[in-house]
Amino acid sequence: AVVWLSYGVASSYVLADAIDKGKKAGEVPSPEAGRSARVTVAVVDTFVWQALASVAIPGFTINRVCAASLYVLGTATRWPLAVRKWSTTALGLLTIPVIIHPIDRSVD
Repeated sequence: AVVWLSYGVASSYVLADAIDKGKKAGEVPSPEAGRSARVTVAVVDTFVWQALASVAIPGFTINRVCAASLYVLGTATRWPLAVRKWSTTALGLLTIPVIIHPIDRSVD
């Protein structure tokens, strides 16, 4: 439930950022003919970038790190399942600072 809640929070952020960038693009003084296109490009560009860089790719990466670590801990140790699950969660959280910059650069 916490994971799904975090996806909801991240998705809300993505949507809010896209709307904010669209509003800012609409406030730039320019001919009215190009305003709609500029706002649309700003919203779509921000939404796609943020969705990939903040939700989809990090979520997938952390999910795979957790799945792999749970598998490895299950085959390489005799730790109880609860310990393996908490260790897996800790490893997933520890990957976040490591993956941020490579994901951002890749999405750019």
